[in-house]
Amino acid sequence: MKVLLSLFLVLVCLTTFAQEDLWTPEEIIGTVYVNSPEFSRDGQKVVWMQRKGLEKEDKFVSHLYLARLETVMDTAKVVQLTRSEESESNPVFSADGESLYFSSTREKGKSLWKLNLQGGEAEELKKFEEGFSALSRLGDSALVFIGEEGKTLYDITYEKDNTTIVEDTAHWNPRRLFTLELKTKKIKRLTENKYRISSYAVSEDGNYLVYEEITSPDYGTDGNPKPNYVLMNLKTGTSLPILKGLQNPGGYSFTPNGEGFYFSAETSSDPQWNGAGIRELYFYEFAMSNYVKVPLGWENGLSGEYYLNGSDVLAQLANGPLQKLRYYQKEGKGWNWKDVELGDLEGHVTVLAFNHRTDKVIYRHSTATKLPVYLLATLKVNRKSAALENPATLTALNNQLKKKPTAKSEIIYWKGANDEEVNGILYYPKNYVANKAYPLILSIHGGPTGVDQDEWSERWSTYPQIFTDKGAFVLKPNYHGSGNHSLAFIESIKNGKYYSLEEVDLYNGIQHLKNQGLIDMEKLGIMGWSNGAILTTWMTLKYPDMFKVAAAGAGDINWTSDYGTCRFGVTFDQSYFGGAPWDDTNGKHYNEWYINYSPIFEIEKIKTPTIIFHGSEDRAVPRDQGWEYYRGLQQVGQAPVKFLWFPGQPHGLQKITHQLRKMKEELDWFDTYLFKDKKPENEAFKKDSPLAALLTMQTNLSEDGLIGNLQNGVLIPPTVSMGKDTIAIGTHEVTQAQYHAFTGNSFDRLYANAPITGLDKSEINAYLSWLKEKTGATYRLPNAKEAKALHKKAREAYKDQNNLNHWAGYELTALDVPDLQGKLQEIRTPLIRNSGLHPMVKLKKEVMVYDLGGNAAEYYQDLSGLKTYDYSAYDFVDPAAEEAISSPGHTGFRVVKE
Repeated sequence: MKVLLSLFLVLVCLTTFAQEDLWTPEEIIGTVYVNSPEFSRDGQKVVWMQRKGLEKEDKFVSHLYLARLETVMDTAKVVQLTRSEESESNPVFSADGESLYFSSTREKGKSLWKLNLQGGEAEELKKFEEGFSALSRLGDSALVFIGEEGKTLYDITYEKDNTTIVEDTAHWNPRRLFTLELKTKKIKRLTENKYRISSYAVSEDGNYLVYEEITSPDYGTDGNPKPNYVLMNLKTGTSLPILKGLQNPGGYSFTPNGEGFYFSAETSSDPQWNGAGIRELYFYEFAMSNYVKVPLGWENGLSGEYYLNGSDVLAQLANGPLQKLRYYQKEGKGWNWKDVELGDLEGHVTVLAFNHRTDKVIYRHSTATKLPVYLLATLKVNRKSAALENPATLTALNNQLKKKPTAKSEIIYWKGANDEEVNGILYYPKNYVANKAYPLILSIHGGPTGVDQDEWSERWSTYPQIFTDKGAFVLKPNYHGSGNHSLAFIESIKNGKYYSLEEVDLYNGIQHLKNQGLIDMEKLGIMGWSNGAILTTWMTLKYPDMFKVAAAGAGDINWTSDYGTCRFGVTFDQSYFGGAPWDDTNGKHYNEWYINYSPIFEIEKIKTPTIIFHGSEDRAVPRDQGWEYYRGLQQVGQAPVKFLWFPGQPHGLQKITHQLRKMKEELDWFDTYLFKDKKPENEAFKKDSPLAALLTMQTNLSEDGLIGNLQNGVLIPPTVSMGKDTIAIGTHEVTQAQYHAFTGNSFDRLYANAPITGLDKSEINAYLSWLKEKTGATYRLPNAKEAKALHKKAREAYKDQNNLNHWAGYELTALDVPDLQGKLQEIRTPLIRNSGLHPMVKLKKEVMVYDLGGNAAEYYQDLSGLKTYDYSAYDFVDPAAEEAISSPGHTGFRVVKE
């Protein structure tokens, strides 16, 4: 019997969660991350960006944060540098590390700002009428940036004309490099190039610079002609064309000794179309005026950035669903390597910044179910090994979210197309019990050269934590064509194989889980954004009866129109479909792959309820693809379809409201068609209306209309939890009826639900002790800290509450208060009323209470005795004064339950 009872309790624990344990869309998009950290030259400071959502402005902004590392022990000292309602970015330290230069969206993004790190406000250093980008330090006394020359007469003539000129090479003005002398604030032209510089890098000593120059406005679309790559010797003023024949070189990093620079470049079978491939590392030597490939000894190439330690390289290697860190030591003309030893963190470390003067490394550690931590460590290189030693926390973020339960996850492997191994991240239901089958949701990444790794990646487009809360498995598959794998794997879906291999991978992944008895084949869902949406649509087409629900965001459905309307349509489609739409294939006068792989031509087969999302300004997946998708499903009428069109949004949704709307509509769609637990919603009912407040209060009424919960026949004050493992607070001030349940005294039934007032400390304590005796729980008054927070809420909510301001009937001022209080002497009935007649006050999400800001003032317990916060019906809420003073006869109390 005891064994059965224990098993029952375990199952209860596994299958029930408090509301605060469940992840919400707001928490997913509000998660904070460290972005683009940069060391000062001496390595004693680091600056980075953190994103913040501004609900009122409906946008995300990035702010700058600084850590001083001189005295770092377990945690660095972090300060927030900027707090505006605009975004700051591209921070650059001065040579001495005492100032910071940055760009901002304030002043329309045309101004350069300077911040003294000893204190003070940011100052506008220089305004650029034509804007600027890609700010860097040049030596000790100047900055370099990409800019334009200014408006020509042609530009001025037509500047008020909002006609979009798709192509006009005659007026495609150059973008050049300019310098800004910091002392004089004078601008000088650094380059005389004819076309547009898109990126560059400068050596730390300011002697060398390399840049990429795009020579055609069509390069982003068709990948031709190839850019110019130029090395400038700033000491001599000479320029040299370099890197001819390489595909998309970039990521230049100069060695401190002036020997040369490293860079990476793409390797693919179709460089003429800038085809997807792997990144490999190269070294350009000034003395030889040529480059060599660095032998990585790693089939998959680079992943992300690399960092220089003198002439050595700390490289991050592509490793499928994991990360890999390796150190390459330059010896003469060659390199030796050693893996960086990471212990328990192996496969889950991403380096974000490195300083070669101090050997300090900033890195991120996370897993698919562990929120990121940001650490500062020292790179230690020995003759036979390398390691990151003495880690310390750089900054602690998302501490509240880290308390929430997360799903178990693991990397799984199965046989996909061509009998080759594929992998993915599997998230388990949070209520998982062995030998039981659960729903499965495929959440498919974009790209196709995206990759899902074993790292935290919850965001508006994919959020497994919410679906695992609902009791589902989530699989994020790395299908053929995914990046961070080998060149053969990435290129396997080119030349007319797009879809065919991925289809097998996804199907086999489902079967793999089915064969393990994990999933319920009658409860499958599928979703994705971009290429994930493309594959979502394809799977519902090929397996019309397999999926109960689908969500497709910004995905193609008609490749014949994509070629001409996608901003990179020519390069992408040429690479994956083996030519242009008009190329003759297999005896036909057109390229049949554009027809065979366009679901629009077989859309009548789709029977899965589908929700579609698309941004109106999307040029990556042309916006009208969404309309074609919707219209096809709507006209065929085989399945329910819903289409959400987000005005002004590009390929990735940027507004807070749009991200939340997408997630909530998607969740509602899955609740309806997969989980089938959607409750009918009354669209005329407002959740914060007076009616809602009355219905909420009704849940706290006894059968005879008294506020409170009956426990063992005793009327107990109702409370609401402030969160997991914390206090609960009274939803109402303690009422006459509740208090006299303790005293046994009679009371005026007309005011039974009004607050009890005029009690002293001993009477209140006696009541609280009685509550503990009757319930077994500990009740107390709020403490000073809690009262301060409640008083703040009271001041925010007072305009809707029962106070003197309310009774005045106009915007009461301090000058009128004495006369109005005199008028109160004529009132024969009490102004303190039964609780719940005014709107509820929101303390935090899903925590609402009554009569904060009015009715009765309230006591709290301080070290010196009872003190008062909040306001009574007789009190003036003065916007210019924080203090609240109320008479004991107008003061009641609200309980706190431990």
